[in-house]
Parts: sequence; structure tokens; C-alpha cells
Amino acid sequence: MSVIELASGHAMPLLGLGTWQLRGDECTSVVQMALEMGYRHLDTAYNYKNQVEVALGLQASGIERGEVFVTTKIWPDALQYEQVHNQFAECLEQLATDYVDLLLVHWPNDTVPLAETLKAFDEIAARGRARSIGVSNFSQAQIDEARDAASAPIANNQVELHVGNVDTALLEHCRAHKVAVTAYRPLAKGGAADDMTLAAIGDKHGKSAAQVALRWLVQQEIVAIPKASSEEHLRANMDILDWTLDAEEMGRLHSL
Repeated sequence: MSVIELASGHAMPLLGLGTWQLRGDECTSVVQMALEMGYRHLDTAYNYKNQVEVALGLQASGIERGEVFVTTKIWPDALQYEQVHNQFAECLEQLATDYVDLLLVHWPNDTVPLAETLKAFDEIAARGRARSIGVSNFSQAQIDEARDAASAPIANNQVELHVGNVDTALLEHCRAHKVAVTAYRPLAKGGAADDMTLAAIGDKHGKSAAQVALRWLVQQEIVAIPKASSEEHLRANMDILDWTLDAEEMGRLHSL
């Protein structure tokens, strides 16, 4: 699995499994299936209400915990200092692990000082309970505030990003400050499959429009976490790492 190095010094796989809206036995089954076919990155959150099932899928796969990059997130109604520690303790219990690879502030909350939130994050990181910390849905100004407030590097910003929906200024700002970017909804809620430009480029490579959309992201070292629930889609999403889009194709997609 291709990886990028985070500012924390840890490696993060460029492709992960998004688990938003996966629940119950289906979630457990999908996580197990994904890991067995080679996925090594799982994205979840306290508010997804599926961390127990994610843990069960990891356990059922037989893959060692240390081989899998696990991201979780603290919901914005729990960003006060004690709330962060309490919710994170629940996350660890639900995930049946003693650490996560990446802990994110799920959404900003202007009613709680970011310095208070990140004091708790720093303590969690210092104890080795989160190997990297970061944010999600943060603007440029909020990223700068987070970087100033935290002692540990802000290693990641997870945002909605896909072909045709790119905040170029935010992306460049993150890169300039060594904040890796993770794209959620990288297939535009399935809309990428219907895009004619993506389909035409895919035809040249023997790939689907969705595969082109994911390749476009990872080729820029943007982490992609598509959700999938079928073996067919899981395998298709993985099949993006051993081929490349040329400069003309990348340019066409940038211009959309």
C-alpha cells in the first residue's frame, strides 16, 4: 500500500476505507473483507457509532493491530478539555485498542477555545495514545490557529474534496505547512461515476470513472477514503495504485 509521511514522522496509507454510515454486522463484514484484500487504513469517528463494529472487523481479519492505520474523530460537542479526554477514552474502549494512529477534531466549534481542545490532544499524543493529531473541516485561518495552539504537529486536515470540488488555496496552504490532506466523499457521493470526462479518461486506461477520480487524488498525495460495502467496489477502489494519469489528463481534471 502506498503511503505518505506525516509531519509527526508516521506513515499514512494513501487509500483507506471510509466507514461513515456503515453500521452493525455489515460494518464488521466490510471491514474484515477490506483488510483481508489488503486495505491497511480505516477511518471512523465517535459520531459514526460504529467503532465497536470496526474493531470486530479488525479482530476477525486476523491482521495485527500494528499493521493497520486507524483514524477516529472527536465530535464538536465534546471539545472542552475534560470532554475530549472522556470521549477519547470511549473511543479507545470501543475500538478495543490502546492507541489510534490519527486523532482529529471532527468539526470546529467556535464556542470552545481551540487551545483548550488541543491541550487535551497534546496530552493524548504525549502519552502515545494518538500517534498523530489533526483536524477536519478546518479553514486556512483555523489551521493556523491550531498550529499555533498545539505542541504536536497538526498532521492532517480531512475535508470534502473530489474532482470538480477543490479549494485550491486551502490545499496549497496545507501543503505549505506540511499538513497532509485527506479527501472524504472522494467520489462525490457516487456522482463521479457519471462524469463524462472521468469516463473518457478511464476508457484510455481500461479503468472506471470512479477509479480515475481516486487516482487523481492519490497521484497528488491526497489521501482518499471512499466508502464501499461490496467486494466489487472494494477491489475496484484498491486498483488505483499501479498506474498513472499523464500530465494532460491531470490538467483536464484540475480544470473541471
